[in-house]
Amino acid sequence: MSTASADSVGGGTKTSKVSKDHKKPTSATLKGAIQLGISYAVGNLSSKPDRDVLMQDFSVVESVFLPSEGSNLTPAHHYPDFRLKTYAPLAFRYFRELFGIKPDDYLYSICNEPLIELSNPGASSSWFYLTSDDEFIIKTVQHKEAEFLQKLLPGYYMNLNQNPRTLLPKFYGLYCIQCGGVTIRVVVMNNVLPRAMKMHYKYDLKGSSYKRRASRKERAKSSPTFKDLDFQEMHEGLHFDSDTYNALMNTLQRDCRVLESFKIMDYSLLLGIHVLDRKPLSRGSRCDSRKGQKVLYSTALESIQGNLKDPEPVADDDTLGGIPAKHKDESLLIFLGIIDILQSYRFIKKVEHSWKALVHDGDTVSVHRPSFYADRFLKFMGSTVFKKIHPLRGSSSKRKKGSLYAVKSASQEFLSTQKEEKKEEKKAQSMDNLDGNLYSSSIQPDLLPRTAVSFESTQNDEDGREKSEDRRASSSTIALDDPLPPLSRSQSESELDVYL
Repeated sequence: MSTASADSVGGGTKTSKVSKDHKKPTSATLKGAIQLGISYAVGNLSSKPDRDVLMQDFSVVESVFLPSEGSNLTPAHHYPDFRLKTYAPLAFRYFRELFGIKPDDYLYSICNEPLIELSNPGASSSWFYLTSDDEFIIKTVQHKEAEFLQKLLPGYYMNLNQNPRTLLPKFYGLYCIQCGGVTIRVVVMNNVLPRAMKMHYKYDLKGSSYKRRASRKERAKSSPTFKDLDFQEMHEGLHFDSDTYNALMNTLQRDCRVLESFKIMDYSLLLGIHVLDRKPLSRGSRCDSRKGQKVLYSTALESIQGNLKDPEPVADDDTLGGIPAKHKDESLLIFLGIIDILQSYRFIKKVEHSWKALVHDGDTVSVHRPSFYADRFLKFMGSTVFKKIHPLRGSSSKRKKGSLYAVKSASQEFLSTQKEEKKEEKKAQSMDNLDGNLYSSSIQPDLLPRTAVSFESTQNDEDGREKSEDRRASSSTIALDDPLPPLSRSQSESELDVYL
């Protein structure tokens, strides 16, 4: 029988008291109960009409008992009897619709094949399950985290309405399973690191330095997850083009301010790095994973392109939505997302920070007040992890060379015009001198030696003019080599604008 109530079950992942009559359920039993419970919850929700989300919808918890023999409302199954609680079902239905997830696709991804169990590198003791199509991650959360997420839902709803493109976790459902005396709470989220793409490096980055190095046990794994100090030793930063870097940092800054407003801290950036080989990724090795992507804004590249409005998910390709980057001579694909946001700066975290600050430098520990944590996180990501590729200087020098050429062309035109004008003036003067000589010779024809002298002087004058013109030509050549010709500023700038 289904009821709507407030969740009052205490404890963590397990109940504090386990009846002796119950056997502890196996991992396969728990995974099967999770799949069956989600299938029932989504199917039951389809009978409810669509309507706007109301404030009281965020605090609703629906509870139903599913006996193994079945009932009038529930199907029979081969798992032990269990109880299912569904948190804020109408609100999460809205979130799924916002990301373009159809109910049939959601059920097919989660329930069609057995869930894949993943190892957990963190200290939260959570378990992770991956759907076979690589779309969704199912994570177990503690009772306090489930409560905090439910209180967070109204603000989360507002933020997603304003900006669905975000690197924050995308929550699609919150459920509680009580089976065989064990209580587990699970949240369904987007998958940040596609399993079909080999991650050559994985990092969990916080921007702090205290105990931020992977342990020996973690390093011994086939696919270890490294931390902040490991990144600084193994990489000199990941380089992006200017537009990608700005989009990435703007998204991170916006997301961090949202987390700060919710008084959330101790979150991490999960970073996966795939080194591109010369051989393209084999289609056969991908097992048709993520074929026909079901979720909008789910890839790393979509999450940072805030100015684009795609009505449909991006086409499936070999990059799987990775962000192109460079490291030295290597071409990379980057996959990333902010994780572990269900840690609020409550009293216990304040005590933890105060105790660690007494023993170590308070600014280096991961637990810190939300505003300081966000600023340190952004500074580390923007200066150490992600870097901008600066444009080549050759392009700017070419522009400078072109502008200098334009200035020289303008000066050459101006000087040649001046030269022609002076030639015209001198030609007119020589004609006047010639007319004057002829007039004087007609009046005094007996002064032949004077005429001869004047002819020689005229010839000398012409030689002198040719030499002076040669000197002017050479001086104009010198002026061309000078980048600043004798022009007024307005003239040179207008000539340059016309050239460009």
